[in-house]
Amino acid sequence: MAKAIRMNRSGGPEVLEYVDVEVGEPGPGEARVRHAAIGVNFIDVYFRTGLYAQPLPGGLGKEGAGVVEAIGEGVTEVRVGDRVAYAGGPTGAYADVRIMPASVLLRLPDEVPFETGAAMMLQGLTVQYLLNRTCQVKAGDTILFHAAAGGVGLIACQWAKAIGANLIGTVGSDEKAALAKAAGAAHVINYNTENFTERVREITKGEKVKVVYDSIGKDTFIGSLDCLAPLGLMVSFGNASGPVAPFSLTELASRGSLFVTRPSLFSYAAKRADLEAMAADLFQMVASGKVKIDIHQRYQLADAARAHTDLEARKTTGSSILLP
Repeated sequence: MAKAIRMNRSGGPEVLEYVDVEVGEPGPGEARVRHAAIGVNFIDVYFRTGLYAQPLPGGLGKEGAGVVEAIGEGVTEVRVGDRVAYAGGPTGAYADVRIMPASVLLRLPDEVPFETGAAMMLQGLTVQYLLNRTCQVKAGDTILFHAAAGGVGLIACQWAKAIGANLIGTVGSDEKAALAKAAGAAHVINYNTENFTERVREITKGEKVKVVYDSIGKDTFIGSLDCLAPLGLMVSFGNASGPVAPFSLTELASRGSLFVTRPSLFSYAAKRADLEAMAADLFQMVASGKVKIDIHQRYQLADAARAHTDLEARKTTGSSILLP
């Protein structure tokens, strides 16, 4: 029997149960993966609370790394024994072993440890599409990135620096400010002691920024719009403080014909060719040392509820992983 985290209902961390599960053999187009490490991300909280719907009872988790134990008929993407990592497919990564679509698995380069692979896929691929496709950020651009000391944020700080962009990051403490600054943020704003909208105007000498990346949601959305230059782009890609409230489209017109998008990694990586290209870019950035994956929290799989409690309390920095 394998071990896994399962939930029978939506709710708080207490709904997560550590149970025995039967795994079985992969069917056509599937592979069985034995995890070495599992990623923990805020999207997991959205599924646990019911903000994002999924069939229940069910599993949790979108990201992991490990070894392919078996493959089903017609699988060409991976072979038995391959080191793999992924960030996609059905929920269920919180498990020792799982069966999943082989189409989302990517061969993990030998120089990338399993823990790094599990910690970087969802967050790293998110940064890849945000900075390269949602808005193509170039050298000299000034951007605003909320939650700059989180897992996505620290990767974004490093990636922006590597391409020569000036990233203004917001954080919630002086400790987190130091982390973001060390990762490459050009400027850091503590939103608990400073008004981030006013500081962005000061830093940019009134010019504001071309794009805002906001995973906070309700608490920062309107202030973020006020940080954008005319024709700027608001990228709302998370809801850590709660969903953004309905607003009038005239809010965009009055601020200079702004654009707003609500992107998802799973849309950008829906085609296998796009997924492979995005992953190759991420692997190259990590292998080159331009982006380092900081794993600041490690939990046993059985302690997934504690990992969620810490994540929601904003006690975490960098990446968090579960170890089977």
